[in-house]
Amino acid sequence: MFTASVNDATAPPFTVDLTPDGPVLNNESFAWDIVRLNDKTFHILYNNRSFTAELVELDAATKTVTLSINGHPYTVQLKDRFDRLLEQMGMSGAASAKVNDIKAPMPGLIVGINVQPGDMVKKGDAVLILEAMKMENLIKAPGEGTIRAIRIAKGDRVEKNQVLIEF
Repeated sequence: MFTASVNDATAPPFTVDLTPDGPVLNNESFAWDIVRLNDKTFHILYNNRSFTAELVELDAATKTVTLSINGHPYTVQLKDRFDRLLEQMGMSGAASAKVNDIKAPMPGLIVGINVQPGDMVKKGDAVLILEAMKMENLIKAPGEGTIRAIRIAKGDRVEKNQVLIEF
């Protein structure tokens, strides 16, 4: 069972349960008519009303979904039983601990560096390009921060888990 809060509302969260008979929302059967129009857009009929829903962003790491429903944005934050348990124990920030460095996800060759020490980066900003197995992999910032040090240079060969950039 999940709890879902919408737009960081102070109202009690919704409960969502996935059962063999289909989804259950706040202990009621989810009987909406939903038609997929394309990969990110859906048409919904509910209580004789028509809605168009578009998936704007999905962040699996933070369990956050941003939707546009009839042109109005909604951000839905999901929490499973483990998230709720961590919250009860006062450890809700443990899942999103601060990242202090970027390590090489695989061995490869550094073919580009897009940042310098002192640069401010946001989550998702491209920081470097790592070539591995003849493919270029764009390495992005895992969170917000200031670049403290760059431990590699263009043309360097790196090993898996080698520290590349420090925040």
